[in-house]
Amino acid sequence: MKTLTKGKMWCYAIGQLGWSIISGLIGSWLVYFYQPNQEAINDGMISLIPQGRVVLGILTFIGLVTAVGRIFDAVTDPLVGNWSDSCNHKLGRRIPFMRWAAVPLGLVFILVFCAPVSHISAVNTVWLFVTVLAYYFLITCYCTPYTSLLAELPHNQEEKLNLSMCISLTFIVGTCIGYTAPVIWGILINGGMARIPAMRITFAILSVIATIFMLVPAFGINEKDYCEATPSSSNMISSLGKTFKNKDFRIFVGQDIIYFFGLAMFQTGLPFFVTSLLQLPESMTTIMFGGLTLLSLAYYPFVTKMAAKWGKKKLLIAAFIGFILTFGFTAISGEKLAFIPVAVQAVIIVVLGSFPQAIFGIIPQTIVADIALEDEIETGESRSGMFYAARTFAMKLGQSLAMLMFTSLATIGVSEAAFRQAAAATKETAAGSTLGYRVVALVASVCCIIGGIIMAFFNEKKVMSTIAKVESGV
Repeated sequence: MKTLTKGKMWCYAIGQLGWSIISGLIGSWLVYFYQPNQEAINDGMISLIPQGRVVLGILTFIGLVTAVGRIFDAVTDPLVGNWSDSCNHKLGRRIPFMRWAAVPLGLVFILVFCAPVSHISAVNTVWLFVTVLAYYFLITCYCTPYTSLLAELPHNQEEKLNLSMCISLTFIVGTCIGYTAPVIWGILINGGMARIPAMRITFAILSVIATIFMLVPAFGINEKDYCEATPSSSNMISSLGKTFKNKDFRIFVGQDIIYFFGLAMFQTGLPFFVTSLLQLPESMTTIMFGGLTLLSLAYYPFVTKMAAKWGKKKLLIAAFIGFILTFGFTAISGEKLAFIPVAVQAVIIVVLGSFPQAIFGIIPQTIVADIALEDEIETGESRSGMFYAARTFAMKLGQSLAMLMFTSLATIGVSEAAFRQAAAATKETAAGSTLGYRVVALVASVCCIIGGIIMAFFNEKKVMSTIAKVESGV
């Protein structure tokens, strides 16, 4: 087997740059596009689907659609993971899926934002539902095989950490590129274009770029140069069952569900926190995320060194504490802290969030790789695809719940009468309130407390000692 060079590490990491652009755009702007707040409405946004808690009086349409999409995505993760683990293609078990999924994923992503009717319509709701399901299936077909390679391309802990650092960097940069969207559509709007077409063109431009990046590792890496894993013979149910028999994996997945629930709530809410709580321009979302990115990147070399010295478990718990402070501060930001200038408040949020973001960017995927390797050593069966699929299942389950909760919690403080009056007068009304956005940030903070407690039960010593015996030849 060939040694994984730095060039091939970056070739692999560029794929994550691609799909993280698309994922970041969906996570940051899907709800904003279909459930605009008052500031966005004042700037020319229009409602395309019914607003307010119109599903059983509890849920919003956008919340229901995105949550169902996430659940569908989560359910298909083990299916795709098993397909990939069992694949006997001449190119390997992962690369064929990546080649097939990249271009359709980029096209469907654009269609998500291209609802055909230019006002509130059931047709738009159906369009959104179908395209969101297609988007989540295709991103699973790319990402599950892609992330499985993290456990198979590197051959030791150093390579694994370095590769994880590379993809973490490209993930952050890709998500940050997603936050530049307001700058691009702002230029188009200033040139005389209407807001909705400007946003759609922006998403199309970024999707083309993302698709090109996703194709780089699909055609630039010969999978069989680095791994010769035997395709798994287990069916999906059997493989999934074996995966969840691993106690440490169950603990990791438990904290992951809670973490991604809180993170998705905060990430989805960031444009609203900026415009509604801090009363800053929409473009500040890009600046704040850029600041988070630059600061977190400065921590990357220290994270890998601290992981080697103190272990990954302690770092994740420290990161949870950092996010507790970040999300908690956001919950009381704005007029509640009127004695602090809002620009300074924005800086505080960026500074508090940068270190935990660096840790969560690098460490979790290496823990999954460690657990998958330990399990392979213990059982003699290579099922890294299913481990990453199961982890992604948990991640998306948390994100699904977050979509349901965010879109409902954000409407706290907005009366249903306001929605009805606006609909009767064919006027636009905000689908969220400052109180609702504060509750969202507070819930995200509480989630991190729970996640840190769960992570404390992870037996890192057992996992790493099993791997160390094999790597040392014992």
